[in-house]
Amino acid sequence: MALEKTWRWFGEKDLVTLDDLQQMGVEGVVTALHHIPNGEVWPVEEILKVKTAIEKRGMRWRVVESLPVSEGIKICSNDRERLIANYQQSVRNLGDCGIDTICYNFMPVLDWARTDLHFKLKNGGESMYFDFPTFVAFDVFILKRPGAENDYPTEIVEKAKAVFEKMTEQEAEELAYNIIVVTQGFIDGVIDGSVADPKGLFLEFIDRYKSIGKQQLRNNLKAFLDDVIPVAEEAGVKLAIHPDDPPFPVLGLPRIIGQLEDYEWLFKANTSANNGVTFCAGSLSARKENDLLEVIEKTRDRIHFVHLRNTLLLDDGSFYESGHLTGSQNMMKIMFALIKEQKRRIQAGRSDVKMPVRPDHGIRIMDDYKYDYNPGYPLIGRLKGLAELDGLMHGIEFMLAEEV
Repeated sequence: MALEKTWRWFGEKDLVTLDDLQQMGVEGVVTALHHIPNGEVWPVEEILKVKTAIEKRGMRWRVVESLPVSEGIKICSNDRERLIANYQQSVRNLGDCGIDTICYNFMPVLDWARTDLHFKLKNGGESMYFDFPTFVAFDVFILKRPGAENDYPTEIVEKAKAVFEKMTEQEAEELAYNIIVVTQGFIDGVIDGSVADPKGLFLEFIDRYKSIGKQQLRNNLKAFLDDVIPVAEEAGVKLAIHPDDPPFPVLGLPRIIGQLEDYEWLFKANTSANNGVTFCAGSLSARKENDLLEVIEKTRDRIHFVHLRNTLLLDDGSFYESGHLTGSQNMMKIMFALIKEQKRRIQAGRSDVKMPVRPDHGIRIMDDYKYDYNPGYPLIGRLKGLAELDGLMHGIEFMLAEEV
């Protein structure tokens, strides 16, 4: 019994259709109601429309990714009570519709960050790159966040200055637009392309965290869990928090889910089995101190969803997405650990043995260049990753079966 093959689908506007997914052998669809504004209730009728469309093609809506946690919840604004009530009702509605897993994150302002969305690999493919000095150049010299230069090592700031001085004004504006708008717009980010001054609004969002450090953000996450997890338990829904991407501080913002000690805190903060994690190999691998096999071992009871991709880490903290099997991580060992966990769950009599796994991001190759896919989500590059991971799963399963 392999892990469940899933695929992230961005709704009817996605260039990759449900018919495509059916042909590819996808078992579970990972999607969201992207047309519902953040903070509003997901109505049952809207959930069922998407669920029915998926099921008509022989698949199931396996995971919600994501039911966004509004900034007002993260900072505990005056509107928090309404936002929490709406989130609770959406969880109830999803449970009533038979959808039992929600992937979410608690990252302040910025869901994920890359400095180059068209990074060329040696084989001609196109990936995404997080160049640390370039990101610091954005923060210190383009965004001009007050005090930003004090949040990074001096040598990185000096490199960032050199990077910035080589940029044209157009290149600087494009970098800012990519980080603030392009990487966030299709995942229900706080700023979309209609804003006249995205940098100014971005700074306003960041400023809301000026008095919120790591411990306070942890407290706010605990308050969210204490309010939502009891509802999720009643609805039969599991919550799976996604790690920060990258899993280290940027923009002076606190990061609270990026390493093993954060997971240890998370499980103590709310002990319910419904309070779980999305194991994302790509995000966690961008922090060189992380031992991903240890993370799996220590969080295995609470892994409700899996994202698999690889990264190649560089000495200065930069990294680029290197595909699914090759990179700084040993994907075979990671997959082996996940399948061993599946077998442990079978022996323990658990019902959640077929953990959903999806190829996270992908290298843009071949006909992908003909289409304007969302950053990191090309069709052929992800299909290649799905095939590689599927082959790896079945090979490991065969090997383990031979050992018995």
